[in-house]
Amino acid sequence: MNHFASVSVIITARDAVATIADAVSTALVDAETAEVIVIDDASNDDTAAAAESGGRGDDRLTISQCAVNIGPAAARNRAVEMATGDFVAVLDADDFILPGRFTRLLAVPDADMMADNILFVAEHAGPSNLPPTPPVNPQVIDIDLASFVRANHSPRGTSRKELGFLKPLMRRAFLRDQGLSYDETMRLGEDYDLYVRMLQQGARFRLSTEVGYAARWREDSLSSRHQTADLQALYTAALAHLAVDGMDDTTHAALAAIADELRQRFLLREFLDQCAKVGRARAILSACRDPMTFAPVVRGILADKFSTRRPAAASRIGRLLIE
Repeated sequence: MNHFASVSVIITARDAVATIADAVSTALVDAETAEVIVIDDASNDDTAAAAESGGRGDDRLTISQCAVNIGPAAARNRAVEMATGDFVAVLDADDFILPGRFTRLLAVPDADMMADNILFVAEHAGPSNLPPTPPVNPQVIDIDLASFVRANHSPRGTSRKELGFLKPLMRRAFLRDQGLSYDETMRLGEDYDLYVRMLQQGARFRLSTEVGYAARWREDSLSSRHQTADLQALYTAALAHLAVDGMDDTTHAALAAIADELRQRFLLREFLDQCAKVGRARAILSACRDPMTFAPVVRGILADKFSTRRPAAASRIGRLLIE
């Protein structure tokens, strides 16, 4: 049990004036919250002032403003360095926490990472107008590396249910002792990458099916706008995960499948960039010269073509990540 443990909530924000007050105010509700650290990543709006208003004078709130944009991973690392709590909890600036979340999670024993279920809500929803929470069977599930990785693949045309969406409490001493931090070269999948590396270093990850986190759902979220450099960085991280010694065949197969999927997505994105730059004919000719590139590009194009013929994936609004 972690009855007397404390939590440092870290919120990185850029141009989040419309939502950050909800994030800050709900993060301060639980008595286990030692501090809320907001990193304003060079916003162009009044994000810092909105965060201050959400704190309502609570001296547990600290706001640090960046002079230039450093990206979400670097901003989170800055917040973790400032943190003093036993556990670190990441909260996105457009999301919010449900009351009692930290009390419930800190009651989960024998864990370095404790996560709970996520309720997806509409953009206009807030702490005072939540949709009814769907019923769930309360239980705590142990998550090993292989099962976590396998649960982070959603085929095209299906609702995204990746466990990388989870926002676990992370034991700060574990991060410090293992020398782990967010990879600052990444702007896509940096959470997933850190969780994998924690599990590879022996972190105990436990997941409660009870709901404690509300995520505002947008179909055009940052994670759905994949830039070529972002996919390349995520693919590079996936290869690094594969290079770690000592894993069993099941875990290796799961990591290899993710790496293969990321390679296909990266090569397809790179091909589309070439089409825009030099024209489709020249891009196709260039791809044909390398069979290792051509085959994944063709598979990616065909997958995209077929996915447009399928019904659109159902909205996540009002639903849970783990149902």
